Amino acid sequence: MSITQQHLLDVYRAHSLGEPVPPAPGTHDRRVVREWSGERRFRAVLAGRPVRHRFRDAVSRWRRRPT
Repeated sequence: MSITQQHLLDVYRAHSLGEPVPPAPGTHDRRVVREWSGERRFRAVLAGRPVRHRFRDAVSRWRRRPT
């Protein structure tokens, strides 16, 4: 069963029981990724390691590279 089919089944079940409809799959993906990123930074600080911005650092290295 696909995610979409499961969601439609859950919507039907919630509607027939008079309960609120569950959110669609992927609705909160951005918030989850943002919270995960914040958690990683928080754990780095607690462990005494510097907070790294891997993507930003990689882009800046790429831009500074001699041509």
